[in-house]
Amino acid sequence: MEANFLRALPLVLKHEGGFSNHKDDPGGATNRGITLENYRRYVKGNGTVADLKAISAQDVEKVYRLFYRSAVKEDDLPGGLDYAVFDFAVNSGPGRAIRFMQAVAGVSQDGIVGPATLAAVRSLEPETAIERLCDERLAFLKRLSIWPTFGKGWANRVADVRSHALKMARDGRRAAPSPSASTSAPASAAPSDAPARPQPGNRGVLAAIFAAAGAAAAYFWNQITTLFGG
Repeated sequence: MEANFLRALPLVLKHEGGFSNHKDDPGGATNRGITLENYRRYVKGNGTVADLKAISAQDVEKVYRLFYRSAVKEDDLPGGLDYAVFDFAVNSGPGRAIRFMQAVAGVSQDGIVGPATLAAVRSLEPETAIERLCDERLAFLKRLSIWPTFGKGWANRVADVRSHALKMARDGRRAAPSPSASTSAPASAAPSDAPARPQPGNRGVLAAIFAAAGAAAAYFWNQITTLFGG
């Protein structure tokens, strides 16, 4: 959802930091989590490393929206899990993040967020899905050969993502609308401006009065006809 994206982006950027071109980083030249390849794809086709170093905040948000957010279908994921998958995508690639989410949800791991994946993910408790995804993500990172170099930072990042994602899930649960008083009112209650309807007891009383009046009228008519020979 948009609110979670705006809340998540600063958290992601906090971990991505500024410009980096570490010899052991397979992403190569990177600034604010954006590789030179993605800068050229979404911002400037012939961009240079110098251009990447000078990337604007608007272009940073543009790349994150068009590449990472769009790929993982963040808007369609449950609150909290959307951030956990989004951050995983930035750190390790959208395809891998999606496949790990699909493994947690127990569906085919094709790296594409389709209707079956969304249905399976939504059937899980968000907190459970977040915990499992973060566990699997950390286990994956520990298997990488460059874990000794980047492991401490990655472990801190996953722990931070887990904490914030769980809080987003809880916040979303509290923000969910509760049934209104009008929907919980007894079905038999009539609107205050509805015309009053006779109750069964009133109808019985009226019927008895009319029956007695009819009997009295018949009696007097019989007396009159007897006296006057009608």
